Amino acid sequence: MLYAGNDRGNVWMKSFTLLLHDATHGERIADVTIFVGWDDSGSFGLLAGHERFMTMLSWGLARFQTVDGRWQYLALPGGLLSFRNNTATISTRRFLRDDDADRISRTLEEHLSVEEGSLRAMKQSLNRLEEEMFKRLWRMGQGEWAS
Repeated sequence: MLYAGNDRGNVWMKSFTLLLHDATHGERIADVTIFVGWDDSGSFGLLAGHERFMTMLSWGLARFQTVDGRWQYLALPGGLLSFRNNTATISTRRFLRDDDADRISRTLEEHLSVEEGSLRAMKQSLNRLEEEMFKRLWRMGQGEWAS
């Protein structure tokens, strides 16, 4: 197990490794002292030496602190978190990482807005497709094969 001093230099803290994986890249972050995330049961924290653990993270922000006392924030659309052999691994479609909570929150809101717009457009397209299919089925039932 790793031991490292915190930013005050007078307390020794155990640490663990955090592995982040998404569809396009991965990151390895050493010397993490605590991870705080959300799942369906609510907020939870992980410390070094935690027993084997697995959960589905909720959409939103998570955070972790390194031995230097700095907090980092993760924005993610949910994901799978596992903790085993003093390593936390997060697998998700994508993630954003920043040390400024306000900035990453704004970025997350912007991404959500874009996704909502895309989803709305896709739903409208599917509705038009469905409507056209029903019209054609009705015409077929009326004996009209050509549109």
